[in-house]
Formats: sequence, structure tokens, C-alpha cells
Amino acid sequence: MASNSNQQAKIGVLLIGHGSRLPYGEKVIKELARLYKMEVEYPVAVGFMNISKPTIPEAIKKLSQKGVEKIIVTPVFLAHGVHTKHDIPHILGINDGKEYEHSHEHQHDEKAEFDGEIIYTEPIGADPRIVEIIKDRVNSAIS
Repeated sequence: MASNSNQQAKIGVLLIGHGSRLPYGEKVIKELARLYKMEVEYPVAVGFMNISKPTIPEAIKKLSQKGVEKIIVTPVFLAHGVHTKHDIPHILGINDGKEYEHSHEHQHDEKAEFDGEIIYTEPIGADPRIVEIIKDRVNSAIS
């Protein structure tokens, strides 16, 4: 019988950022991943949909090389849009991104290769914890 910790060893997490020519977004996603890694015991990788490296397929390959059998993919985006509904699912090979058919300026010919299970979560959304951050920002500007 497999133990719980043994099961977790086969799970990996992929945090997906948009990517940019500017370094700021990449730094934030990588720092979030670093902080998250300190909270969990399973492998965590970062992948970017556009421009920044590593790409989503590269990040999945890295997790695959660590022996994971299931990857939980979380887009670190506030809300759904063409990227979370079409581009990222297309790259992941989930529904081939058909949930939101759209002619888009970004072409994503490279698809991730992974023999295990991929679970794609919702983006961050309107979470009350984000409201706390907004309050902190506003309060610091008032002070």
C-alpha cells in the first residue's frame, strides 16, 4: 500500500506566467514559486506562455524528469482570458484549447509532451486575500 508521502512524490506543480520582454513579471512569478516551494514537499516549476523562459513544455519536461506522474497546472493570472481558455490548454494538449476558439496573434505550435495526468486549475480570481494586499497598498500610500 502506497503511503501518502509516496503519492505526493509523484505530483508536481507548474505555475504559469504570461511572459514578457520586460523582466518584472518573470521575477514575480519566480519569487512566488520560490515562496510556494518552501510550503510544499513536491516539485514546483515555472513556465511561461510567451517570450520568457522556460516555456510551458520545457517546464513540464523538467517536472517529468523528476518522475512526477501528475502535474497540477495553475495559471498565475487574475482572470480567465484567451490565454487561459485557449492558448495554455492548447499548449498542454487539453481540449486542444477549443473551449475558446479565437484567432490570436500568438501562435503556439510547441505542445507539451507528458505521459501522465495534467490537472488544469482556475486562475487566481477575486480572492479575499488579494483584497488584503490592495488594502495594504492603499494604506501605505495614505500614510
